[in-house]
Amino acid sequence: MAHMLHAAARRVQWSRAGAAKRAACLLAAAYGLKILYPIIRGRVRRASGRGGANDDRGRAVPHGTGGRARVSPAVDAEFFKQLLELRKLFFPKLVSAELGLLCLHSFALVSRTFLSIYVAALDGKIVKSIVEKKPRSFVLKLIKWLMIAIPATFVNSTIRYLECKLALAFRTRLVDHAYETYFANQTYYKVISMDGRLANPDQSLTEDIMMFSQSVAHLYSNLTKPILDVVLTSYTLIRTARSRGANPIGPTVLAGLVVYATARVLKACSPRFGKLVAEEAHKKGYLRFIHSRIIANVEEIAFYRGHKVELKQLQKSYKDLTDQMNLILSKRLWYIMIEQFLMKYVWSSCGMIMVAVPIITATGFADGELEDGQKQAMVSERTEAFTTSRNLLISGADAIERIMSSYKEVTELAGYTARVYNMFSVFDEVKRGIYKRTAVIQGSVNNSRSEDKAELHTDGPLEIKGKVIDVDQGIICENVPIITPNGDVVVSRLNFKVEEGMNLLITGPNGCGKSSLFRILSGLWPVYEGVLYKPPPQHMFYIPQSLISTPAELHTYILAGYLDNSTGIFLNISALLCPLAMILSLDTSKKSPALSSLHPPFRPYMSIGTLRDQVIYPDSVEDMHEKGYQDQDLESILHMVHLYHIVQREGGWDAIMDWKDVLSGGEKQRMGMARMFYHKPKYALLDECTSAVSIDVEGKIFQAAKAAGISLLSITHRPSLWKYHTHLLQFDGQGGWRFEQLDTAIRLSLSEEKQRLESQLAGIPKMQQRLNELCKILGEDSVLKTMDKEE
Repeated sequence: MAHMLHAAARRVQWSRAGAAKRAACLLAAAYGLKILYPIIRGRVRRASGRGGANDDRGRAVPHGTGGRARVSPAVDAEFFKQLLELRKLFFPKLVSAELGLLCLHSFALVSRTFLSIYVAALDGKIVKSIVEKKPRSFVLKLIKWLMIAIPATFVNSTIRYLECKLALAFRTRLVDHAYETYFANQTYYKVISMDGRLANPDQSLTEDIMMFSQSVAHLYSNLTKPILDVVLTSYTLIRTARSRGANPIGPTVLAGLVVYATARVLKACSPRFGKLVAEEAHKKGYLRFIHSRIIANVEEIAFYRGHKVELKQLQKSYKDLTDQMNLILSKRLWYIMIEQFLMKYVWSSCGMIMVAVPIITATGFADGELEDGQKQAMVSERTEAFTTSRNLLISGADAIERIMSSYKEVTELAGYTARVYNMFSVFDEVKRGIYKRTAVIQGSVNNSRSEDKAELHTDGPLEIKGKVIDVDQGIICENVPIITPNGDVVVSRLNFKVEEGMNLLITGPNGCGKSSLFRILSGLWPVYEGVLYKPPPQHMFYIPQSLISTPAELHTYILAGYLDNSTGIFLNISALLCPLAMILSLDTSKKSPALSSLHPPFRPYMSIGTLRDQVIYPDSVEDMHEKGYQDQDLESILHMVHLYHIVQREGGWDAIMDWKDVLSGGEKQRMGMARMFYHKPKYALLDECTSAVSIDVEGKIFQAAKAAGISLLSITHRPSLWKYHTHLLQFDGQGGWRFEQLDTAIRLSLSEEKQRLESQLAGIPKMQQRLNELCKILGEDSVLKTMDKEE
C-alpha cells in the first residue's frame, strides 16, 4: 500500500512539473502572439489596401504630392538599369585599375573555395586516423592541416583587403566624376538656387556615395563566393555519393525543396528594406542640414534668442531619425528571427538527413567479409565520409544562407543606388540647363502683394529660349526678361545698351530685379528669352551683396553712417531690425522715415588660405605669377583700397587665419574691391559692395576703378557715388524701367528735396497728437482736429 501511495505521489509531482512547463509555454505563446499580431495585421492591411495607396507595381505613393507618384526604391528592372548606368563610371574603360582589383578579388574568392573543399577532406582524414587509432597518421595530417591554415588565413585577409580597396576605388571614381560635374558650368550654384530636387547635395556627395560603394563591393563578395561554394560543394558531394554507390537524387531534391520553401517564406516576410534605408538616409541628411544651418546662422539666432525654436527643430528631426531607425530595427528583429530559424535549425535537420541517407544506403560503406571469414568493419570510412560530407554541407548551407541573406542587402543597395543615380541625373540635367523646382504656395503673402501690383508667374518647367552671345565690348540686352528661379516674372522685357566707357547706376526699390539682373549678366541665371550680348566671364567681375556677419561689423556700419545709434535709422531689411534693436536698445515700434531706403551690407567671401590667397582669389600663386604679378604689385593694390596695414598686422602674406572672423566688415568689403583691381575686368558688377566703407575711401576706390579703365555697373544708395556714373537704369518695382543719361546735379537736388520733405512729414503725427491733447485740456475744438476726424 505504501509503495502504491509513493508511486501515486511521484506521478502527481511529475504532473505538476508538466503543468508548470505547459503554463510557461502557453504564456510564451501568448506573449509571442501579442507581439506578432499587430505586425501581421499591419501587413495584411497594407496588402489589402495596396491598390489605393500604391501603384500597380506595389510602390508606395505618399499623400500630398498632388498626384505625382514618388517611386520607392525596389529590386526591379529600374534598379538594374540604374546599376548598369553607374557601372560605366566604375569601369570607364576595359583596362583599368578597378578591373584589375576585381580580377584579383575574384581569384582570391575562387582560391578560398578550393581551400575550403581541401580542408573539409583533410578533416575527414584526421577523424579517420583517430577512429583507426593511428597516432602517426594523425600527427602528420594535423601538421598538414596547420600548414594549409597559413595560406587559408592569408587568402581570407586578402579577400577583406581587396574588398575594401575595391570599395575605395569605386568611391574614388564616383567622387571624381561627381566633383567634375558638380563644379562644371556652375552646377553647384544652380543645384541649390535654380533646382529644388536635391535638398542636401552634401549628403549625396559624401555619405550616399560612400555607402553605395561599400555596398556594391561587399555584395559582390557576398554573392560571388557563395555561388561558387554551392556549385563546387554540390559537385563534390554528388561525386562522392556516386563513387560509393549511393543515389544522390533524393538528397538533392530534398535540398532544392527546402531552399525553395525558405526563399518563398523569406520573400513573403521580407520588409522593403530599400525604401526604409533610403528614407533613413534622407532623414540623416536633413538632420545634418539643420545642424549646418544653425552653424551658418549662429549669430542671428543668438540675436533673436531663438535657441528654443532651433532646439525643437533639432529634437523633432532627431526623433524622426530615431523613429525610422527603430522601425528598421524592429522589422529586422522578426525577419532575422525567421531567417535564422529556417537557415540554422530547419536546414541543419535536413542536412543531417541528406548526409545520413547516402552513407546508410551506399553499398561502398557496407561491412564486408575477409578471406578468413571475419567481417570487415567500415566504421572509419563511414566516419571519414560523414565528417567530410558534413563539413562540405555546412559550407554549402552557409553559402546558400549568405545568398538568401543578401536579398535584404540588395534591397538596401537599391535605396543607395536610387539616391546616387538621382544625384547624377540632377547634376547632368542642371548642367544642360534643365531645372525643376517644387511649387511653394505662399498664401496670404502673394495675396497681399497682388493688391500692390499685378505680378506675373510662370508655372511648370521654364524653357530656355534666349541666347547669350560673347562680344569683345559692350553689354546689350534685347527683350531679356528677369525671371526668378521660382518662376516670378520681375521684368517682362528689358532693353538697354552699355557701351565702352559708360558707367551705369542701377536703382529701384527692393525686389525690383537689380541683383537679379546682375545674376543674369554674370551667367548665374539663364536667359529665358531675347538676346544678351556680353563679354566673356573672364572680362566681368561680380561682387554680390550679403548680410551682417558679426557684432563687430555693426559698429562699422554705425560709423559709416548706415546705422544711427541715437535715432534708430539703419539698414533696409526688416529681418535685421529686431536683432539690431536688441543690441542698440532701439524702439522698433517707431518707424523712421529713412527705413525705406535701407539695404543689406555686403560681406565678401573669404577663402581658406593665406592673406595672398584672399587678394588673388580664385587664382592660385602659380596663376598669379603667370599673370606677371609679384607681392609688390599686391601691396600696391592694397594701398589703393587703404588696406595695406593688415599685411603687417597679420604677419605677412603667408599668414593663414580664419579671415572671415579676423577682418572687419569694412576690411572685407575693401578686400573684395582689391580682388577687382587684381583681376582688371572690363566690367565690374558692384552690388552694394562698399556700404561699410567710409565715404572718402569709397570715393577714392571708385575713382581709381574709373582710372583703371573698368566700366562700373553699380547698385548703390549713396548719393556721393552718383557722380562716378554716366547713365541710369531705374526700376519702378512694378515691372517697369527706364534707361537714360544720368544728370547728377538734378538728381542730387531732387534727392535733397525728398529727404527734406521726409523730415518735415515725419513730425506731423506728433504735432497732430499734441493738438488733440490741447483741445481736450482746453475743452475747445480745432479745424485741423475736425478734419482729422472726418478723414
